[in-house]
Amino acid sequence: MLSRRDFLQVSMAASAMVGASGFGNWARLAAQQALTQDQLLEFDTFGNVSLIHVTDIHAQLKPIFFREPEINIGVGENRGRVPHVTGADFRKLYGIEDGSPSAYALTYSDFTSLAQTYGRVGGLDRVSTVINAIRAARPDALLLDGGDTWHGSYTCYQTEGQDMVNVMNALKPDAMTFHWEFTLGSARVNEIVEGLPFAALGQNIFDAEWDEPAELFKPYKFFERGGVKIAVIGQAFPYMPIANPGWMFPEYSFGIRDENMQAMVDEVRAEGAELVVCLSHNGFDVDKKMASRVAGIDVILSGHTHDALPEPVLVGDTIIVASGSNGKFVSRVDLDVRDGRMMGFRHKLIPIFSDVIAPDPQIAALIDEQRAPFQAELEEVIGQTDSLLYRRGNFNGTWDDLICDALISEREADIAMSPGVRWGPSILPGQDITREDIWNVTSMTYGKAYRTEMTGEFIKVILEDVGDNLFNPDPYYQQGGDMVRIGGLGYRIDVTKPQGERISDMTFLKTGEQIDPAKTYVVAGWASVNEGTEGPQIWDVVESHIRKQGTITVAPNTSVKVVGA
Repeated sequence: MLSRRDFLQVSMAASAMVGASGFGNWARLAAQQALTQDQLLEFDTFGNVSLIHVTDIHAQLKPIFFREPEINIGVGENRGRVPHVTGADFRKLYGIEDGSPSAYALTYSDFTSLAQTYGRVGGLDRVSTVINAIRAARPDALLLDGGDTWHGSYTCYQTEGQDMVNVMNALKPDAMTFHWEFTLGSARVNEIVEGLPFAALGQNIFDAEWDEPAELFKPYKFFERGGVKIAVIGQAFPYMPIANPGWMFPEYSFGIRDENMQAMVDEVRAEGAELVVCLSHNGFDVDKKMASRVAGIDVILSGHTHDALPEPVLVGDTIIVASGSNGKFVSRVDLDVRDGRMMGFRHKLIPIFSDVIAPDPQIAALIDEQRAPFQAELEEVIGQTDSLLYRRGNFNGTWDDLICDALISEREADIAMSPGVRWGPSILPGQDITREDIWNVTSMTYGKAYRTEMTGEFIKVILEDVGDNLFNPDPYYQQGGDMVRIGGLGYRIDVTKPQGERISDMTFLKTGEQIDPAKTYVVAGWASVNEGTEGPQIWDVVESHIRKQGTITVAPNTSVKVVGA
């Protein structure tokens, strides 16, 4: 862990690398509750290279509320280590005062009251303001997008990602990598990528038939900045055909491909790269393991798991930066690169408090232009909520509880399943629920709500399988997402057990009886990766349920008992 307030000297081969985080000043200012835009952007320009990192925007063009996870369990050697630290433990670790803006931005505690005090976060017009300020200080800064950009909203779905493409092009990134973008279908992805004015990178995106690097996605790109030859290597989400429908992009294969990553690092070093940056959508724990196995990467800009860390994590000689999600943060990393080596860095995780940071008027106008054809649909009020609606945490969130309730009610099911995806803004108690709000947590290209029959035994198999994706002690077997959300069923999970032994005490909540392995239950769910899934779209199911309820109240979910955390 790098020092919060002072430089940390760390051995780096025969020389010393100096690192510092800008979080200390932000924490002190936040404690005074006197933040201004100038204070948020304050940064002592350092070295000769600047990186700007955004990731996991999930098509959120406008400011939102976004609650950080309450439960984020690490297993194996990552147990109790960041990013698997939340709430009061997180605040203690980083010296964050309760009730401060930094507590609001980075933890879940007292979220509703702090949200009412400090307002919304994000908005790409505010992100643009931050990027412009960094570029004013360091005109040749590299802007790198970690992916999950063209997915996650009503307008993104309706335009097949074009709204996000138009706005991101205006921000002028230098490179991006990919994950949910591929769920637009490979034909659409290829069409967009062919027209991008910046690099589309993925050393692990291969042609599935020939097992050769895909021509459209280059493994890396060189940049000359600050007198330094920089190689940016892309790392797309490794588990696309497992976590998402492979039939949507059958010509591509993925994987971590450590050996190829090492070959790419060696190749760019041989071609004179003085700084090697990995633009990654692996997820943080996977990035940590990759950093321990691949030599020669100076910086990993991490994405996928939506972690927001006010300091980089050091693995060997590699610093790993996590920049949150939904446009809520921008990371700036300044580097001192001399004699072909990274000698030091300064880093700041900049929170995008939308009431503090002024919007860039040009980007604001462009965003409004993208949304204008859909404004009436976006703003239509479907109902209200008395409960805080959020999605995040390993086991449940109130948005997914609501979705499960809708599936059981509207599809006349015994049990409901909702995927453990991490994207989706929060809604405060007392707020209207608009159609846009519903789409922000359901928008995907395979959103049909199925209704089927499953035996109790098969339901357990599903829970065990997803549980292993999340709690396998080897990060390379953690294939994305949180635990599948369950309605109508309770269970006990021991995260320390191996696959097949984690799940027990499965209870049918309607009767209080134990789930019978041989009995058949009616199960409703959505986001099946199977081709040809039939049923209504999930946003229509949820909208119908909310209209009937009028005002939503979500009871506390105590149906999952966690052991070994």
